[in-house]
Amino acid sequence: MKKRKMTGILLSLMLSAGIMMGCGGAKDTNSAASGGSGQSASGETIKIGANLEMSGGVASYGQSAVEGLELAIEEINKEGINGKKLELVKVDNKSEAAEATSGAIKLASQDKVVAIIGAATSTNTLAQVQVAQDNKIVLLTPTGTNPTITNKDGKVNDYVFRTCFIDPFQGTVAANFATNDLKVKSAAIFIDSSSDYAKGLAASFEEAFVKAGGKVVAKEAYVAKDTDFRATLTRIKSANPEFVFLPGYYEEVGLILKQARELGLNVPFMGGDGWDSPKLVEIAGAKALNNTFITNHYSSGDSDPAVKKFVDAFKAKYNGKSPDAFNALGYDSAYFLADAIKRAGDADPAKIKDAMAQTKDLQLVSGKLTINEQHDPIKSAVILEYKEGKQEFKTKVNP
Repeated sequence: MKKRKMTGILLSLMLSAGIMMGCGGAKDTNSAASGGSGQSASGETIKIGANLEMSGGVASYGQSAVEGLELAIEEINKEGINGKKLELVKVDNKSEAAEATSGAIKLASQDKVVAIIGAATSTNTLAQVQVAQDNKIVLLTPTGTNPTITNKDGKVNDYVFRTCFIDPFQGTVAANFATNDLKVKSAAIFIDSSSDYAKGLAASFEEAFVKAGGKVVAKEAYVAKDTDFRATLTRIKSANPEFVFLPGYYEEVGLILKQARELGLNVPFMGGDGWDSPKLVEIAGAKALNNTFITNHYSSGDSDPAVKKFVDAFKAKYNGKSPDAFNALGYDSAYFLADAIKRAGDADPAKIKDAMAQTKDLQLVSGKLTINEQHDPIKSAVILEYKEGKQEFKTKVNP
């Protein structure tokens, strides 16, 4: 509680600082503090910000999203948008909420971007929402899945959007897969209690799993940065679950899987898109990942022509590297935003957000995207299985 109170005080101070910075340039008639949206295209370029986790605990996510963004912008700029090119202004939020807030203030008040893409995690995206709303600029998260990012207490954040599906859909897909495909009747849930993402996914999984007739026999928690999970895993093992739902991020998940297998807990484990990092295999080891599954936004093994085209272009740019879901969603976010700017007719943020809200059947790498009234995409999910450290495409699930 004290931590939340201090965060609120810090946010208020930084927002005040942002307003002061916005007022600092007397010659800038388009300042966000002047009453209009304040952001616009300058000369031959349209500035968009990237506020992502390029260092810190979940740096793999932010780095992947940036790679996808940069490839897309390179492609988009070959033709341009309404006679202009996109200019990407990057800030590193260091995988911390306070840094994400200050980065959003900088992008809005100093860099005068028309939109911010980021963050990769729900917590770091939530830290930017008020800045985007107050400055009336678009905030588009590629991979923030917590429902409250776009809609809190029944009120839609009108400048905030996402490219990914939300936690309730992802959790329900996981529960249905466990019930219908794996045929399990009992499950344990093991979450990062400090993560909005993990708590949201766990809640939706449990609701759907119990509704389908399953029983949750154990619920345990850890905190980000923990490294020894053996005592908790021993308690889970003693509950004799047929399945463990583990909706965490790759750093802890890798250690948990490694230690679980060492303790002889060999039942299927399943998580969400937070597992999707090349670092996971390095941490867990390929063998520990056998008999594990994830819900995800896309698979590089999908036979869809749009996916194949993206994979080929990505490998050509990044020395043969195969793109993960964070690469794909960073890429798709740039195209989603570019499409809205083009349809808006100019780079005024108010017009851009209206165009984004009206998006329907936009074909992207991660699927066909339509934005609903809550500013969330209606789109498919995929289920992937790890075999000897490699992801294998199992099935696609439509909404």
